[in-house]
Amino acid sequence: MNRTMLRTNITILGAVLLAGCPADDTNDDEVGDVDGTNTSTDADETATSVGDTATTDDTATGDTATGDTGTDTTTGGDACQDGVVANLTLEESFASAESGWSGAERWRIDSPTIPDDPFFPDARSEQAGQQLEFYGLDPTPDPNKIVIQYSPGWDSAPGNPVLLVHGADDPPDRAWANPNMLGPYGCGDMVCPDEGLMQGLVDAGIPVFAIAFPNTQGDNFMWIEQIEAAVQVIREQTCADKVDLIGWSKGAFAARMYATGMHADWGEAHGQDIRKLILIGGPNLGFDYLFRYGSGNNSSVWPPGMAHGPTPHHTQLVGLQEIDRSEYAVYETAGGYYFRGQAQMQAMWVDTYPLVFFSNSGFGPVATIDTLSTYWGEDMYPGTLARGKGIEFTVAQGSVVEEMVEMGIPASIETFLLCSEVMSQADYLVGFPNEISGPSDGVVFVESCAAPDGIGKLGQAMIFEGMNHLELGWKPEAQQKIVEWLNQ
Repeated sequence: MNRTMLRTNITILGAVLLAGCPADDTNDDEVGDVDGTNTSTDADETATSVGDTATTDDTATGDTATGDTGTDTTTGGDACQDGVVANLTLEESFASAESGWSGAERWRIDSPTIPDDPFFPDARSEQAGQQLEFYGLDPTPDPNKIVIQYSPGWDSAPGNPVLLVHGADDPPDRAWANPNMLGPYGCGDMVCPDEGLMQGLVDAGIPVFAIAFPNTQGDNFMWIEQIEAAVQVIREQTCADKVDLIGWSKGAFAARMYATGMHADWGEAHGQDIRKLILIGGPNLGFDYLFRYGSGNNSSVWPPGMAHGPTPHHTQLVGLQEIDRSEYAVYETAGGYYFRGQAQMQAMWVDTYPLVFFSNSGFGPVATIDTLSTYWGEDMYPGTLARGKGIEFTVAQGSVVEEMVEMGIPASIETFLLCSEVMSQADYLVGFPNEISGPSDGVVFVESCAAPDGIGKLGQAMIFEGMNHLELGWKPEAQQKIVEWLNQ
């Protein structure tokens, strides 16, 4: 596996979606249906709202002042205002794009004022490919900038517009339009298609837009404001009252936060402009994958220039030598807090699925090192190859899973969950430890992905068998299910 390929495979864990091919129903199951019996349920039968807040509708976006940008953006927030979007300024348009997109635009958010979202301090975190061009050749764009990529025929397609929200370090091109961009295994399989979910939706008559976040491992509260900006641009461009939102992996988590109305102290509540919400491989009740497999992920992250993702450790041990790796830690350290967005998704699952002492990176089981010290932290168990604070420390410091579930997704937004379970080693992701402690897609436990908790109106939760976390975004049967949900 080459270095670029490994980079994407590792860092999509937050991470990290054709038409024409009918689904093979022999390989997929609804929630609670692992023996082929259809037990699909309507939201009224299974959806639960935590804290009785899921059906509240009091999160309308407040009026905000417009920054002095030289462009009049004082027009109200209703759709179709002759290209003017409140509190946003169009900076540059691109009439063509690669990977099947028809074009792109870069917009500046003038209000609210978004604080800094620091980039990891080397080139692995920087914009690359055509996204670098779209961001005006700025490798570390400010968090008040967004890029929106447009599908062919977006302005004439009859369907309701869809915004695609990519996962960690997995920009729109590979995620949605060309799963084969990184070659074999870059899509979770040995053979990858050259077209993705974007083309499948276009073939179904659906106008498609995709956001390219300025920081691909960013704080999810930043992503909320950036999603809101994209939604308002799409409403203006299409005159749609509401937009359908599809998020994958870390993007699913951020999309769900957006739908609940969560926001930082400096931000605003949003989500009232969403019609349907589809969460692909989302850690809806959080995940603890990063802490389960000892030092297994470190070798792909610590060498300079390798994967753009966090580790559960801040110190590397080489014999008697201690090497400071604090900038890589998923929790805040003196070296920085560059993976806050990953910390926000952490939750402990050890009471449900006990730790195992081996891992499998697609090549067979291998004994893990530092399993206990990685999960519980250096204060309880000394590390052999690394030292870290443990998951309890990380959850207490930065997780928002419990708050997100308690706030709930309003019943006005019909929500769909797309999940999968790897069934054998042939399904495993290659190049980093798979989640094998319990039923999972290789990264996220099925029980977390398919959980109805805090969802006001659950349309359906789908669990495909024999499909991994990366394949969920592009497999024909997964695409067909997404199109079916959007057209209901």
